[in-house]
Amino acid sequence: MLRLRSALTAALVTVGAGIGGALAVAAPAAAHVTANADEAVQGGYARVAFRVPNESPTASTTRLEVTMPADAPLPSVSTQPVPGWTVAVVRQAPATPLTSHGREIKEIVSKITWTATPAAVVRPGQFQEFPVSMGQLPEVERLVFKALQTYSDGNIVRWIEVDQGDGQELERPAPVLELTPKDAETGAGTAKPAAAEADNAGPSSGLAVAGLVAGLAGLGLGAAAFVRSGRSTKTAA
Repeated sequence: MLRLRSALTAALVTVGAGIGGALAVAAPAAAHVTANADEAVQGGYARVAFRVPNESPTASTTRLEVTMPADAPLPSVSTQPVPGWTVAVVRQAPATPLTSHGREIKEIVSKITWTATPAAVVRPGQFQEFPVSMGQLPEVERLVFKALQTYSDGNIVRWIEVDQGDGQELERPAPVLELTPKDAETGAGTAKPAAAEADNAGPSSGLAVAGLVAGLAGLGLGAAAFVRSGRSTKTAA
Protein backbone atom coordinates (compact mmCIF):
# COMPACT_ATOMS: atom_id res chain seq x y z
CA MET A 1 0.00 0.00 0.00
CA LEU A 2 2.85 2.38 0.81
CA ARG A 3 4.38 1.81 -2.63
CA LEU A 4 1.03 2.53 -4.28
CA ARG A 5 0.69 5.82 -2.42
CA SER A 6 4.25 6.82 -3.31
CA ALA A 7 3.66 6.14 -7.01
CA LEU A 8 0.39 8.10 -7.00
CA THR A 9 2.01 11.04 -5.20
CA ALA A 10 4.87 11.13 -7.71
CA ALA A 11 2.39 11.16 -10.59
CA LEU A 12 0.42 14.06 -9.13
CA VAL A 13 3.57 16.08 -8.44
CA THR A 14 4.82 15.56 -12.00
CA VAL A 15 1.50 16.58 -13.56
CA GLY A 16 1.17 19.60 -11.25
CA ALA A 17 4.66 20.81 -12.13
CA GLY A 18 4.04 20.43 -15.86
CA ILE A 19 0.69 22.19 -15.87
CA GLY A 20 1.89 24.88 -13.45
CA GLY A 21 4.85 25.62 -15.70
CA ALA A 22 2.58 25.87 -18.72
CA LEU A 23 0.26 28.27 -16.98
CA ALA A 24 3.16 30.38 -15.79
CA VAL A 25 4.49 30.69 -19.33
CA ALA A 26 1.06 31.41 -20.78
CA ALA A 27 0.16 34.06 -18.19
CA PRO A 28 -0.01 37.52 -19.78
CA ALA A 29 2.45 40.23 -18.89
CA ALA A 30 1.36 43.34 -17.01
CA ALA A 31 -1.16 45.34 -18.99
CA HIS A 32 0.02 48.45 -20.82
CA VAL A 33 -1.66 51.51 -22.30
CA THR A 34 -2.19 50.61 -25.96
CA ALA A 35 -3.42 52.15 -29.23
CA ASN A 36 -5.90 49.89 -31.06
CA ALA A 37 -7.65 50.12 -34.43
CA ASP A 38 -9.59 47.61 -36.54
CA GLU A 39 -7.82 48.98 -39.62
CA ALA A 40 -5.08 51.59 -40.00
CA VAL A 41 -3.96 52.03 -43.61
CA GLN A 42 -1.35 54.51 -44.75
CA GLY A 43 -3.07 57.46 -46.42
CA GLY A 44 -6.45 56.66 -44.89
CA TYR A 45 -8.39 57.45 -41.73
CA ALA A 46 -8.78 55.31 -38.62
CA ARG A 47 -10.70 55.17 -35.38
CA VAL A 48 -8.03 54.59 -32.75
CA ALA A 49 -8.93 53.68 -29.17
CA PHE A 50 -6.39 54.29 -26.43
CA ARG A 51 -7.01 51.47 -23.95
CA VAL A 52 -6.04 52.28 -20.38
CA PRO A 53 -6.02 49.45 -17.80
CA ASN A 54 -5.82 50.28 -14.11
CA GLU A 55 -2.80 48.46 -12.69
CA SER A 56 -2.93 49.80 -9.14
CA PRO A 57 -4.59 47.59 -6.49
CA THR A 58 -5.62 50.61 -4.40
CA ALA A 59 -5.73 53.78 -6.54
CA SER A 60 -7.93 54.81 -9.51
CA THR A 61 -6.90 56.31 -12.85
CA THR A 62 -8.07 59.92 -13.02
CA ARG A 63 -6.26 61.36 -16.02
CA LEU A 64 -4.72 60.37 -19.35
CA GLU A 65 -2.44 62.57 -21.43
CA VAL A 66 -1.50 61.46 -24.96
CA THR A 67 1.07 63.24 -27.12
CA MET A 68 0.69 62.98 -30.90
CA PRO A 69 3.79 61.89 -32.85
CA ALA A 70 5.82 64.96 -33.76
CA ASP A 71 7.77 63.15 -36.48
CA ALA A 72 4.58 62.10 -38.29
CA PRO A 73 2.01 64.91 -37.85
CA LEU A 74 -1.66 64.13 -38.44
CA PRO A 75 -3.73 66.68 -40.43
CA SER A 76 -7.00 65.72 -38.74
CA VAL A 77 -7.58 64.55 -35.16
CA SER A 78 -10.95 64.55 -33.38
CA THR A 79 -12.09 63.01 -30.10
CA GLN A 80 -15.21 61.01 -29.27
CA PRO A 81 -16.98 61.94 -26.02
CA VAL A 82 -16.33 59.60 -23.11
CA PRO A 83 -19.05 59.76 -20.44
CA GLY A 84 -17.77 61.32 -17.23
CA TRP A 85 -14.52 62.56 -18.78
CA THR A 86 -13.61 66.06 -19.94
CA VAL A 87 -11.15 66.53 -22.78
CA ALA A 88 -8.60 69.27 -23.46
CA VAL A 89 -6.92 69.55 -26.86
CA VAL A 90 -3.65 71.41 -27.49
CA ARG A 91 -3.04 72.67 -31.04
CA GLN A 92 0.02 74.13 -32.67
CA ALA A 93 1.45 74.95 -36.07
CA PRO A 94 3.17 72.01 -37.78
CA ALA A 95 6.97 72.09 -37.65
CA THR A 96 7.15 71.49 -41.40
CA PRO A 97 4.65 72.38 -44.18
CA LEU A 98 1.73 69.96 -44.19
CA THR A 99 -1.03 69.50 -46.76
CA SER A 100 -4.14 67.33 -46.90
CA HIS A 101 -6.47 66.92 -49.89
CA GLY A 102 -4.65 69.73 -51.66
CA ARG A 103 -4.94 72.32 -48.90
CA GLU A 104 -2.36 73.59 -46.46
CA ILE A 105 -2.77 72.58 -42.82
CA LYS A 106 -1.86 75.45 -40.53
CA GLU A 107 -2.76 73.85 -37.21
CA ILE A 108 -2.49 70.31 -35.87
CA VAL A 109 -3.35 68.58 -32.60
CA SER A 110 -0.22 67.98 -30.53
CA LYS A 111 -1.68 66.72 -27.25
CA ILE A 112 -4.97 65.39 -25.85
CA THR A 113 -5.76 65.17 -22.13
CA TRP A 114 -8.75 63.36 -20.62
CA THR A 115 -9.71 64.08 -17.00
CA ALA A 116 -12.27 62.06 -15.04
CA THR A 117 -15.08 63.28 -12.86
CA PRO A 118 -15.15 61.54 -9.45
CA ALA A 119 -17.80 59.04 -10.58
CA ALA A 120 -16.00 58.08 -13.82
CA VAL A 121 -12.51 57.16 -12.58
CA VAL A 122 -11.01 53.85 -13.70
CA ARG A 123 -11.01 51.73 -10.57
CA PRO A 124 -8.75 48.77 -9.72
CA GLY A 125 -9.50 45.81 -11.98
CA GLN A 126 -11.13 48.02 -14.65
CA PHE A 127 -10.07 49.64 -17.92
CA GLN A 128 -11.32 52.50 -20.09
CA GLU A 129 -11.02 53.32 -23.79
CA PHE A 130 -10.61 56.78 -25.29
CA PRO A 131 -11.57 56.83 -29.00
CA VAL A 132 -9.94 59.25 -31.46
CA SER A 133 -10.49 59.67 -35.19
CA MET A 134 -7.30 60.52 -37.08
CA GLY A 135 -5.98 60.87 -40.62
CA GLN A 136 -4.69 61.08 -43.20
CA LEU A 137 -2.34 58.49 -41.79
CA PRO A 138 1.25 59.11 -42.91
CA GLU A 139 3.24 56.64 -44.98
CA VAL A 140 5.26 55.26 -42.09
CA GLU A 141 5.37 51.80 -40.53
CA ARG A 142 4.06 52.88 -37.16
CA LEU A 143 2.90 55.78 -35.04
CA VAL A 144 4.21 56.19 -31.50
CA PHE A 145 2.04 57.99 -28.94
CA LYS A 146 3.66 58.82 -25.61
CA ALA A 147 1.18 58.73 -22.73
CA LEU A 148 1.04 59.73 -19.06
CA GLN A 149 -1.40 57.92 -16.74
CA THR A 150 -2.24 59.69 -13.48
CA TYR A 151 -3.63 57.88 -10.42
CA SER A 152 -5.74 59.20 -7.56
CA ASP A 153 -2.81 58.78 -5.14
CA GLY A 154 -0.70 61.18 -7.23
CA ASN A 155 1.39 58.50 -8.92
CA ILE A 156 2.10 59.16 -12.62
CA VAL A 157 3.05 56.27 -14.89
CA ARG A 158 4.98 57.43 -17.96
CA TRP A 159 4.31 55.21 -20.97
CA ILE A 160 7.05 56.81 -23.06
CA GLU A 161 9.69 54.16 -23.77
CA VAL A 162 10.30 53.49 -27.47
CA ASP A 163 11.60 50.23 -28.93
CA GLN A 164 15.07 50.84 -30.37
CA GLY A 165 15.30 47.45 -32.07
CA ASP A 166 18.02 46.22 -29.71
CA GLY A 167 15.94 43.41 -28.21
CA GLN A 168 15.64 45.10 -24.83
CA GLU A 169 12.31 44.56 -23.05
CA LEU A 170 10.58 47.83 -22.25
CA GLU A 171 9.09 48.34 -18.79
CA ARG A 172 6.83 51.25 -19.78
CA PRO A 173 6.40 51.07 -23.58
CA ALA A 174 4.67 53.91 -25.39
CA PRO A 175 1.44 52.99 -27.23
CA VAL A 176 2.23 52.05 -30.84
CA LEU A 177 -0.13 51.88 -33.82
CA GLU A 178 1.11 49.68 -36.66
CA LEU A 179 0.11 50.96 -40.11
CA THR A 180 -0.76 48.75 -43.07
CA PRO A 181 0.95 49.70 -46.37
CA LYS A 182 -1.40 51.08 -49.02
CA ASP A 183 -1.76 49.00 -52.19
CA ALA A 184 -0.44 51.09 -55.09
CA GLU A 185 -3.21 49.99 -57.49
CA THR A 186 -6.34 49.77 -55.35
CA GLY A 187 -5.46 52.23 -52.60
CA ALA A 188 -6.59 49.68 -50.02
CA GLY A 189 -4.47 48.17 -47.30
CA THR A 190 -2.55 44.99 -47.97
CA ALA A 191 -3.56 42.28 -45.52
CA LYS A 192 -0.93 40.42 -43.55
CA PRO A 193 -0.70 36.71 -44.55
CA ALA A 194 -2.15 34.27 -42.05
CA ALA A 195 1.21 32.51 -41.79
CA ALA A 196 2.88 35.76 -40.80
CA GLU A 197 0.26 36.35 -38.12
CA ALA A 198 0.94 32.88 -36.76
CA ASP A 199 4.68 33.60 -36.73
CA ASN A 200 4.06 36.85 -34.85
CA ALA A 201 2.26 34.98 -32.08
CA GLY A 202 5.67 34.77 -30.41
CA PRO A 203 7.39 31.98 -28.47
CA SER A 204 5.04 32.08 -25.48
CA SER A 205 2.30 30.08 -27.21
CA GLY A 206 4.75 27.36 -28.24
CA LEU A 207 6.24 27.20 -24.77
CA ALA A 208 2.80 26.97 -23.21
CA VAL A 209 1.93 24.03 -25.47
CA ALA A 210 5.24 22.39 -24.62
CA GLY A 211 4.46 22.78 -20.94
CA LEU A 212 1.06 21.16 -21.35
CA VAL A 213 2.60 18.29 -23.32
CA ALA A 214 5.13 17.80 -20.52
CA GLY A 215 2.31 17.71 -17.99
CA LEU A 216 0.41 15.09 -19.97
CA ALA A 217 3.58 13.05 -20.39
CA GLY A 218 4.09 13.19 -16.65
CA LEU A 219 0.54 11.97 -16.14
CA GLY A 220 1.24 9.01 -18.40
CA LEU A 221 4.46 8.13 -16.60
CA GLY A 222 2.77 8.45 -13.23
CA ALA A 223 -0.09 6.23 -14.31
CA ALA A 224 2.34 3.63 -15.62
CA ALA A 225 4.23 3.66 -12.33
CA PHE A 226 0.93 3.30 -10.48
CA VAL A 227 -0.03 0.23 -12.53
CA ARG A 228 3.39 -1.37 -12.14
CA SER A 229 3.28 -0.83 -8.39
CA GLY A 230 -0.15 -2.44 -8.20
CA ARG A 231 0.99 -5.45 -10.14
CA SER A 232 4.08 -5.80 -7.92
CA THR A 233 1.90 -5.69 -4.81
CA LYS A 234 -0.44 -8.36 -6.14
CA THR A 235 2.52 -10.58 -7.05
CA ALA A 236 4.03 -10.18 -3.61
CA ALA A 237 0.71 -11.07 -2.04
